[in-house]
Amino acid sequence: MKSKFFQIFKQKKPIIGMVHFPPLLGYKDHPGLSYIEKKALKDLESLEKGGADAFMIENNYDIPHKIFVPPEVISSFTILAYKLRKASALPMGISVLWNDYKTALSIAKIVKAQFIRIPVFVDKVKTNYGVIEGNPKEILAYRKKIKAEKVALFTDIHVKHAKLIERKKIEDSAKEAIKAGSDALILTGEWTGKPPKIEVLKKLRKIIGNFPILIGSGITSKNLKKYIKLADGFIVGTFLKTGKKRKNEINLKKFTEKIDPKKVKLLLKEREKYLKS
Repeated sequence: MKSKFFQIFKQKKPIIGMVHFPPLLGYKDHPGLSYIEKKALKDLESLEKGGADAFMIENNYDIPHKIFVPPEVISSFTILAYKLRKASALPMGISVLWNDYKTALSIAKIVKAQFIRIPVFVDKVKTNYGVIEGNPKEILAYRKKIKAEKVALFTDIHVKHAKLIERKKIEDSAKEAIKAGSDALILTGEWTGKPPKIEVLKKLRKIIGNFPILIGSGITSKNLKKYIKLADGFIVGTFLKTGKKRKNEINLKKFTEKIDPKKVKLLLKEREKYLKS
């Protein structure tokens, strides 16, 4: 059976642009839902103007994160997801940090988003917000329970901002995730803005064949060429924003920074160079 990834994306090597929400309801710096809605819609508009192939929404600035988010975050996230879904026909993804697959799947089902991101699917990791152990059987059972089987699962392996507790090679995590029901693997560097090592990507590609791999961090217009032959798609956030990077911060740019459509176009231009060569 053809992977859901290839059913969602007709475009080769799709660029998935991130729409990062400012702090949601209940967080100290929450600027109000009206502000977040306007900014998110503007960022989505910039992604579309730049030619992005899809978008994914995420509660990026809810610091400190919780493994499973509280009701006030669920409600505000759902409202915003509904507004953004109405505004665009692009494929849409949901990522609820830190690892709230229940909320992500439920929102995806309600608003008809095509995929969700799950940072911890088969690994066991230690984060700043607690220890998280992946349980793919529970995740698939919950997806079935709410009749959201059409929603694809894009799953990280050896995810960034986390320390692997168990001794497990990344290729073993990859094979385990595929067997457990992942629809695409996400490969990241160790931190936001850091790309994965090209040697790791080469190793994975050799081992898992044509199964889809997404690069989930650190892609820019300057390094895309290095990864595009081996990867099937790219999740891009930080590079597309205005403003300077901040040192020693989980989020390298402030939540007030916006998506720059010129940067989106620049990235797509590099992608087209490869596809035409």
